[in-house]
Amino acid sequence: MSKYHDPALYRSTWRAYVRALLVRVGFKGVVRSAVTQKIIVHPKVKKVRGAFLLVANHSSHLDAPMLTQGLPFAQGKYLSTGVAREYFFDIWYRRIFVRALFNAFPIDRDGSRKHSGITRTLLTAGVPVLVFPEGTRSKTGKMAEFKPGAASLAITENIPVIPAALIGAHEAMPKGRSWPKPGKPPVGVVFGAPMRAEEGESALSFNARIQEAVGTLKTQNYLAIMGTQPPEEQAS
Repeated sequence: MSKYHDPALYRSTWRAYVRALLVRVGFKGVVRSAVTQKIIVHPKVKKVRGAFLLVANHSSHLDAPMLTQGLPFAQGKYLSTGVAREYFFDIWYRRIFVRALFNAFPIDRDGSRKHSGITRTLLTAGVPVLVFPEGTRSKTGKMAEFKPGAASLAITENIPVIPAALIGAHEAMPKGRSWPKPGKPPVGVVFGAPMRAEEGESALSFNARIQEAVGTLKTQNYLAIMGTQPPEEQAS
């Protein structure tokens, strides 16, 4: 078991406040210099306490910064997210970057199981976790099918899911770009009302409801953020 299984590493108060300063002040200024940002938060999000899963669509490297900055501090100060170990954690300066800004933990994508189980360990310890259930960034902006792992975790750990929709991130900074397009394009994140699995509900059923919630948030708020109706291929 690696040192990254220790929940204390993610629940450090002083690290949380340093991270807030870096992300919500410093890095937020960088993001706002490149895009026109809008954040919408459902009032019930601010009532969530303890562990939860933040579940969002994924199409850009802007996604994690937008979500981290937009979530209210009380809910987001310990928010953690898994990142590819071989890309982020095996290179020291990338590891420092993601640990400092996103409270990140490593995910093995090469068949190794050295870091398996960290997500469940963190949730059990009360640490909220960001999950992109599509598994990878969309190349088109259209949402792919959600994998049911997050829904299954929410059921077994008896925790809520906060659905979130990223809007305009793909248009501003699609996969393959290292910086947003010129002109400060509009980008928004919408946090929806927390969800829980119904009694006896299967992971597949709950997963379908989560995906529908994210898709609905995206469609219903697209006009307010982008100024146009969503293209048909991104309406789902």
